[in-house]
Amino acid sequence: MIQRVTVPGLFPPPRYSHASVVEAGTRLAFLAGAVPLDAEGRLVGEGDPVRQTEQVIANLERQLSAVGSDVTRVVATDVYVVSDDPAVLSAVWDVVTASGLSAGPHSSTLVGVACLGYTGQLVEITATAVVPGEARP
Repeated sequence: MIQRVTVPGLFPPPRYSHASVVEAGTRLAFLAGAVPLDAEGRLVGEGDPVRQTEQVIANLERQLSAVGSDVTRVVATDVYVVSDDPAVLSAVWDVVTASGLSAGPHSSTLVGVACLGYTGQLVEITATAVVPGEARP
């Protein structure tokens, strides 16, 4: 079970929660950063943070599926964007929320950064998700 918490007395967050609480014994998946590369390792959406975010979300969905989860079970993300422009960060966040990740809403941090790991990469998203089914000892 996932309990999403918006804390009274704090500014209400737009389309995310302050915290996500998961009961002990639940299986969790900690996903490496999803990047805007296709299956052949080619950068998708060169120079376009919105297109890159769409590819990142598609790759994140594949990662989640591979571990038996999906975007509705994501409890936390970190969204990294190569930009110091709030309008660019906002455009990336719009893609994130349209993806279904905000259905929870999950807990998230959106960060503008100077550089990411691949040449031309503008976006990366890490995630933690609940994996349905019984936890293994």
